Amino acid sequence: MSLIVHQFPCLSDNYGYLVHDPQSGETVAIDTPDADAYLAEAEKRGWQITQIWNTHWHPDHAGGNEAIKAQTGCLVVAPEGDAARIAAIDRTVEQGDIVALGAFEATVIDVGGHTLGHVAYYLPGAEIAFVGDSLFALGCGRMFEGTAAQFWDSLKRIKALPPQTLIYCAHEYTAGNARFALHADPDNVELAAYVTEIEAKRARGEPTVPTRLERELATNPFLRADDPAMQQRWGGGDAVATFAALRAAKDSFR
Repeated sequence: MSLIVHQFPCLSDNYGYLVHDPQSGETVAIDTPDADAYLAEAEKRGWQITQIWNTHWHPDHAGGNEAIKAQTGCLVVAPEGDAARIAAIDRTVEQGDIVALGAFEATVIDVGGHTLGHVAYYLPGAEIAFVGDSLFALGCGRMFEGTAAQFWDSLKRIKALPPQTLIYCAHEYTAGNARFALHADPDNVELAAYVTEIEAKRARGEPTVPTRLERELATNPFLRADDPAMQQRWGGGDAVATFAALRAAKDSFR
């Protein structure tokens, strides 16, 4: 029996995720941007939140921990590197650790850079990954705390996942990311086709998330910092320098 991923908008541009295992009856909340919204969505489906898996410490990802735990008694899992700034933690995790939802196991991946301790959760049995703010459709998170070398190493860990993996990121930023991606990589035919699809989805009010890793590998400029053509366009003789140049350009792009 497959996992059920329930995705819903919350706050201004976040996505909330409840992942339900029908076999065990367990439900995990991926991050907690809005406790009331998560509890209401779970109640509508008759699901009991039994766990929270935090990706990083930012309030729009961990701010609802205490309220949801008080209501449900759930287990809170959070990254060791961000633990000092996350409330109500029961277990800390880091690179290579395993968490479980019923019979489904998730591998914890270190994706630090946006914050130092940021982690992602990859469930190979379901071919899905929850990446928080480390990677977005056609983008990546701002480098608030880490270094370019750290962030590129993090993205390489995501790049190494099976290409069919569905990537669930935490915000609807894709239209803005697409504008920068076209600026960064204007000759990419596959990117142009992807952007056309994105524009149509947004015009219909549809989400652009999740995205498949295979497509991101071909179109996301931040995942292509090791491509010689991108390095030539953006300078720097290696992927770290090219990633740093791209991230700095995106930070000031209008």
